[in-house]
Amino acid sequence: MEIQQNIKIAVDAIVFGYNDNTLNVLLIKQKFGALKNQWALVGGFVHDQETLHDAVNRELKEESGIKVNYLEQLYTFGDDIDRDPRFRVVSVAYFALVNSTKFTLKADTDAEDAQWFPINNLPPVAFDHAQIITLAYQRLQSKLTYKPIGFDLLPREFLFSELENLYCTILEKDIDRRNFRKKVLSFGIIEETDKFGNKKSGRPAKLYKFNRSKYNQFIKDGFHFQIKLDKKKK
Repeated sequence: MEIQQNIKIAVDAIVFGYNDNTLNVLLIKQKFGALKNQWALVGGFVHDQETLHDAVNRELKEESGIKVNYLEQLYTFGDDIDRDPRFRVVSVAYFALVNSTKFTLKADTDAEDAQWFPINNLPPVAFDHAQIITLAYQRLQSKLTYKPIGFDLLPREFLFSELENLYCTILEKDIDRRNFRKKVLSFGIIEETDKFGNKKSGRPAKLYKFNRSKYNQFIKDGFHFQIKLDKKKK
């Protein structure tokens, strides 16, 4: 039986960054075509001899100049046949977490510009990318309650209070800080350093760092990281 098919396969990347108690999303401005000057997620078409994972990493490098450590497949978008005005496109979306303060964005290839935007103050975006971002944010919020994946958003060394604030910001809720601290420290996935953070008032606090090897071993063996939430943030 002859197969008649003319479908393009693409990848899209929802990259989350964190800075000044704000969760941000990386967007690029389209340089060419009917959607020129519109903001969109980093993404593009998969080459014939390329894996999906390689394709999304290539697009991130080409369109924004960044490389990510945490990358997870989110969902496949293609039920809406007309999601791309040019032709039929099925897109595999990935979400990534990065410490945005250590990157200098550099737009290239078919991207006119690349910028971070607060998750709660995004510009209008092309295609169905608003839907994709919403789903990625919901996935991130859900995973944080049972798997400590937020370390990729923080600097290499951080105050414990910064980790707590990160969770409160993303979850948009207060957490039981005593329970959270006890649980995180009990797993040994972060280590106290001999350095102190810059604090304008009060007693100086120690800096911590993430123990990735121990975290990876816990993931391999299986463990449950459930945090208690308090009242909704005001």
